[in-house]
Amino acid sequence: MSSTASGTIPVAVIGSGNIGTDLMIKVMRLSKTLRMGAMVGIDPDSDGLARAARLKIATTHRGIDGLVGLPEFADIKVIFDATSAKAHVRNAEIAREHGKLMVDLTPAALGPFVVPSVNLDEHLAAPDVNMVTCGGQATIPVVAAISRIAPVAYGEIVASISSKSAGPGTRANIDEFTETTSEAIRVVGGASVGKAIIVLNPAEPPIAMRDTVLCLVEGALTPEDRERIAASVRQMAAAVQEYVPGYSLKQDVQFDPVEDTVVPALGRRFTGVKVSVFLEVLGAGHYLPDYAGNLDIMTSAAVRTAEKIATLRGWVNA
Repeated sequence: MSSTASGTIPVAVIGSGNIGTDLMIKVMRLSKTLRMGAMVGIDPDSDGLARAARLKIATTHRGIDGLVGLPEFADIKVIFDATSAKAHVRNAEIAREHGKLMVDLTPAALGPFVVPSVNLDEHLAAPDVNMVTCGGQATIPVVAAISRIAPVAYGEIVASISSKSAGPGTRANIDEFTETTSEAIRVVGGASVGKAIIVLNPAEPPIAMRDTVLCLVEGALTPEDRERIAASVRQMAAAVQEYVPGYSLKQDVQFDPVEDTVVPALGRRFTGVKVSVFLEVLGAGHYLPDYAGNLDIMTSAAVRTAEKIATLRGWVNA
């Protein structure tokens, strides 16, 4: 069935690992706009391909070349790439050749960074949109919430995730994670300088994703300024919760004065206020355990992005 403005549009998922499989299940269970058209992998014995086959979804273990060869490919509007930064380069090229929207869940960052609660409306026409990283999706909304009230000279995020939720793709892309997230803190979050750190925690039982956001705001903040920042952060958290229900603030926003202190990342002395925000992200448990909030926030953000672009491009009705 081809897509119509009154129906749903078929999508393909490239990558039959944890992220791709969770993405497939979210599309099938939650989306009123998207429907699964194909599941693509490179391992014929992967659980993701097996599940897709049982659900009567078209599958191929020949990567994007196999996808192009499927009869279902002609109707597909959106391709989600849940592979790796390296693989995405060719996947994006082929998707562009065939006029498909690419939603990139790798740290490749060939297309513009998109965080649905912050800047999706700015990139509706882009052929390839990048979902930054799990840490970016969790923390950049907070940086943006602070920077829309007061200029952020420096934004630092620390994403702590269970080592059990970090698969081979995540581990192979650690460098890309830190570089991509740091850049997006600046470009999307609005900080003048950004830094990202990821921690793989081997604790047993596995811990849920925890994120710390530290922002340095130049100069003094009045009590009214502080309340406006705190309200902005709460408002942003509510916006993220619309598509990631397990996203939450763990305590009130913290404000600490910083007096004439050398900040190496800025290359100068700094006087102002450190704004600290502490987050937790629990997964929905669709395919992955609930402690894997780092994966859940990526797939949830990707689905929200594709749904909104499809609606605003007129592919489906709202």
